[in-house]
Amino acid sequence: MYQEERHAAILDRARNSGRVDVGELAADFDVTPETVRRDLTSLERHGFLRRVHGGAIPVERLGFEPGLPARDQAMASEKARIAKAALDELPPEGAILLDAGTTTARLAEMLPTDQELTVVTNAVPIAMLLSARPNVTVLTVGGRVRGRTLAMVDGWALRVLADTYVDVAFIGTNGVSVERGLTTPDVAEAAVKGAMIAAARRVVVLADHTKVGNDCFARFGELDAVDTLVSDDGLDLQVAADLQAAGPRVVLA
Repeated sequence: MYQEERHAAILDRARNSGRVDVGELAADFDVTPETVRRDLTSLERHGFLRRVHGGAIPVERLGFEPGLPARDQAMASEKARIAKAALDELPPEGAILLDAGTTTARLAEMLPTDQELTVVTNAVPIAMLLSARPNVTVLTVGGRVRGRTLAMVDGWALRVLADTYVDVAFIGTNGVSVERGLTTPDVAEAAVKGAMIAAARRVVVLADHTKVGNDCFARFGELDAVDTLVSDDGLDLQVAADLQAAGPRVVLA
């Protein structure tokens, strides 16, 4: 197994189990504990894990968020497939909401160039990306910009969203589960995400399989408020069935 593959497997296990143990990883991957410790240190430097005695915990379990560069590197191919599948959820014309996030940013990159759309977003990178598109009218919600995610939040954003109604909202999430619904670490972003759900005729959530079963600090929506959940084929089929039974149609890219 190559180092990159081992890193991905360690991170996947940490997110699914809540923590990883150095000794168990060394035995499972047939490498030395020193190699595992170097792996954990590398993943910590990239903002994915926090080292604890004897192992590591995913940052989501501690209420931390990795920065945009680290999140953009994680599950890159899965996010691209999810974004491509989400194109099928676009209305033929009209207005959409694009939430801040690395998967929604990939969707923004893939928006068709021959289709007139109005895009409302709280994401500075998405607004900058789409501002040069002649077929897209870009509207931002305004508000305070969070440095970690470059998302616009707080009162200004909420007031604009209260007076907005779009055909489809594409929402990102840090966590999704049958028990807790949709969750994210930051309460200000949670409030904006909740307002986006309320401002849309249809709600499409984009979440790679590592987000499923992960519960974060602030809940912003229930699964029965979601029309479609687009994930990747790394999601366990039984888990997908459980999610679908709770409300949304589940699409695996």
